[in-house]
Parts: sequence; structure tokens; C-alpha cells
Amino acid sequence: MSNSPEAMIHDFTDASTVSTWEAIDDRIMGGSSQSQPECIDNVGLRFSGTVSLENNGGFASIRSSSDNADLGQYTGLTLRLRGDGKCYKLSLRTDHFFDGVSYQTTFGTEKDSWQEISLPFEAFIPTHHGIKLSTVAPMDLTSIKSFGLFISDRQEGSFQLDIAWIKGY
Repeated sequence: MSNSPEAMIHDFTDASTVSTWEAIDDRIMGGSSQSQPECIDNVGLRFSGTVSLENNGGFASIRSSSDNADLGQYTGLTLRLRGDGKCYKLSLRTDHFFDGVSYQTTFGTEKDSWQEISLPFEAFIPTHHGIKLSTVAPMDLTSIKSFGLFISDRQEGSFQLDIAWIKGY
């Protein structure tokens, strides 16, 4: 990464970037929500699927398989996205454990409209299975191991979020 004021972290218009992302839905705990990441020409990463509240479910997510990003020189991330009017979460992990701490922040989308949304790192909250934690160390921005996108909070039904890129600012 350069020392410029803004730098590309993930360019989702490159299909090889999207291919490193995988779905992790509430089916891992008996739910029936489904999602998938896919690369859409001239768009980028499409995170879409259906959230179901059946069997105590209610979330769908995708996550990058492995990053080793040093975001220490930035104060936040900017996402270029097109949403469906629902709220989503961006998560960052500083370890490779599926069951570890996730630092998350929520953002809203405008239906069918491209937006650039800036998310300051100070807005990311440490969580474990969606529960806020108060006794963990601050996020180590120099050692980001994975990025993730979530839809939860009882937003039942179909969803679609397109992301062209993520940049550090």
C-alpha cells in the first residue's frame, strides 16, 4: 500500500478478488438463511440471498478468506456500493478464528443508488456472535486478517448489496 491519503484495499471489479470470499450464514447453527458472493461484470462484488428467521436464524454473511492488511495509516474505510435500502455491517477481524472477536460497524443503504460511504475506525465495535464486548483490546489496525459483510437484525427476506471497492482513507 502507498502512503497516499487514500488507497485501494479491495477492488471487486477484479474477479480474482471476489473469488476469495465465501458465505457463512446462520445455517452453521441450524438456521436457513442463504447468501452468496459473486462477481458481476461492470459492478463488482454482489452479496445477495435471503434472510430467514426460521429455526432461530436471522443472518447471512460473506467473508474474505485471508487478508493481511495493514490499515494503520488510515482513519477509516470508504465503500462504493449500491444497496437495497437495508442496513448492513462491515466487519474486520484481527485473527483467523471463525469464533473470534469481530469489529463491526453498521451502515444504511439507499435503494438502487450508488453511494460512497465512509466508515471511521472509531465506529467499529468489538463483538462476539453479535454481542458487544467491553473487555477486549482495541482493534489492531496493522493486522487485519479478514473483511466481512453481514445482514442481520431481523431483516427477513431477500437482499442485494453490490460493492465496487473498499478504500482506506
